[in-house]
Amino acid sequence: MKTNVSGSIVIIPTYNEKENIEKIVRKVFSLEIDFDILVVDDGSPDGTGAIVKRLQNEFTNQLFLEERKGKSGLGTAYIHGFRWCLARDYAYIFEMDADFSHNPDDLIRLREACVSGADMAIGSRYIKGVNVVNWPMNRVLMSYFASGYVRMITGISVRDATAGFVCYRRQVLETIPLDRIKFVGYAFQIEMKFTAIKYGFNVVEIPIIFTDRTEGESKMSTRIFREAFFGVIQMKMNSWFRKYARKADTESERT
Repeated sequence: MKTNVSGSIVIIPTYNEKENIEKIVRKVFSLEIDFDILVVDDGSPDGTGAIVKRLQNEFTNQLFLEERKGKSGLGTAYIHGFRWCLARDYAYIFEMDADFSHNPDDLIRLREACVSGADMAIGSRYIKGVNVVNWPMNRVLMSYFASGYVRMITGISVRDATAGFVCYRRQVLETIPLDRIKFVGYAFQIEMKFTAIKYGFNVVEIPIIFTDRTEGESKMSTRIFREAFFGVIQMKMNSWFRKYARKADTESERT
């Protein structure tokens, strides 16, 4: 029996995901807990947006579409989605890929972690060993050691710093100045985790099994990897000159 839980929405950024988008939408809507979905499509030439529009006729008031012109990057897609969600009454806001590399069943576990006290729950591939399926070994090693590199440079303890399967409590996204999040590739995921921790939010990792896509094409590139590698150093240095006081904390100090 479905549990009617309001206030949870999953942001799914898309670019050329016609093979996956209908299946992922139907899977999320089949879960025992209700989630809305916001698809942020970057003008996919393969017709991904048209598929979502057709599905909106079936899933009225549950499935939403924001269309952008051109491929503008993962980070800007999520920032666009965050602003859209914050303008509405959502308590829990999720990031998830369209390609089933993230198991939609795990949305419930991430949400439960935030309901139980976490501010940000990360679906982690590396909290219990290496839980990755169908990736070539060089990709696994690059991702695993990238997270180690992030921990070394930033001092944060997150084991899967580049993870893109996340649940945020609303307050986190209201607190983080989204206009100051600069990275657009996978470094965006690192920057969001680092910034949430600097603001003192409770960030937890929930073990998941990550399965590489079986349909569609990966968006990873050497440019995205370079942004993440050099961006971490820049992000750490910039943090030395920033103050990370939450609005509520600042107000309480004045009283």
